[in-house]
Amino acid sequence: MEQLTPADVSLPPVPDQEGKRRALRRMKLVALAFLLGATVIFLLATWAQSAGWPGWVGYVRAAAEAGMVGALADWFAVTALFRRPLGLPIPHTAIIPSKKNMIGSSLGEFVGTNFLSEHVVRDKLQRVQVSRRFGEWLAKPENAERVTSELATVVRGVVTVLKDEDVQAVMEQAVVRRVVEQPWGPPLGKLLQQVFADGAHYKLVDLMCDRAYEWVRDNHATVLRVVSDRAPSWSPKFVDAMLADKVYGEVLSFAWAVKTDVNHPMRLALDKFLGEFAQDLQNDPETMARAEQVKQQILDHPDVQKLIGSAWSTAKGMLLTAAEDPSSELRRRVREGLRTLGERLVSDEGLGGKVDGWVQGAAAYVVRNYSTEITTIITDTVERWDAEETSRKVELQVGRDLQFIRINGTVVGALAGLVIYTVAQLLF
Repeated sequence: MEQLTPADVSLPPVPDQEGKRRALRRMKLVALAFLLGATVIFLLATWAQSAGWPGWVGYVRAAAEAGMVGALADWFAVTALFRRPLGLPIPHTAIIPSKKNMIGSSLGEFVGTNFLSEHVVRDKLQRVQVSRRFGEWLAKPENAERVTSELATVVRGVVTVLKDEDVQAVMEQAVVRRVVEQPWGPPLGKLLQQVFADGAHYKLVDLMCDRAYEWVRDNHATVLRVVSDRAPSWSPKFVDAMLADKVYGEVLSFAWAVKTDVNHPMRLALDKFLGEFAQDLQNDPETMARAEQVKQQILDHPDVQKLIGSAWSTAKGMLLTAAEDPSSELRRRVREGLRTLGERLVSDEGLGGKVDGWVQGAAAYVVRNYSTEITTIITDTVERWDAEETSRKVELQVGRDLQFIRINGTVVGALAGLVIYTVAQLLF
């Protein structure tokens, strides 16, 4: 990779540079006009004094002379900040170009000490009330919709970027393998035990009894055929028919009794069997082993394998469809959830206090542990700037105000010269 030198790096552009450049030139001309004015007055006063004009000319000459000195001294001071005056190698001039890196380091240290301290950041965030402001903004429907749209864009981007084979591998590693490794017996037994204890299985038992009765009722011929087929070959046909009809009546009566009597011995036996089965799934090694065999048979079934393989594709399609449709149930729920969160942040002081505490803690952690890295952005950036261009840019920003130093130097110098000359005349 090509290494950049300071000369290759320019300062970022500043808006309205041309306007600031014109203003700087105007102020330089004004400051120069003050110097030229003091010079002209000094020359005229010197000529008038040599020509024998009255004594007041001396006061004017002293004021003009001191104004010239003040203007030149302040011109030198202002110019020495940005470049060498008249190009002469005078010590301690061109301060900004020569001390650029030191200025950047001092600026970074100043920012780190006075702005990136933990108590300053905490105090500022506490006064800002981040949670309330964010809640008021998020509670507005248009802002909730905007955040939802941005989240949908992120989801679409993430889902699109992810490779199907990578996600599939992760799912098989994290989900399928964990399902295979965990035994099914004990957790399934606990679940069934809870279901049986709550009586939630009674509706299923009722449904089974109803369907059993309906099947017996609607399959009279089938029952007769089964009984007839089981009868001895030597038995007369009319006897077989009578016996089959009697068996059908008994079976139908039994099915009706089981259907209508909730305390029927058959139902009680079924409840007992189910309770024992739930216990065996948790404690009986043989039953647990058989449950594992069933689990493996289910997972090895081609349809289940196909379902596992297409799970991500199905989920991906559902996510993309829901994310792209503004009226989808997913986006509607996210939008309503965000709006509700915003309202709670405003109305619930406890929640708002927690969020503010989290924000302050996170900001304090960043400042406490990474303030040095943050301030190096300033120092490293300044170090990469070109020295001469840095000087020009800084002068463009503050040079106009610095020209007032030259103007004030001319005026104050003139007044000081006049006072000194006056005192000298009075004393001597």
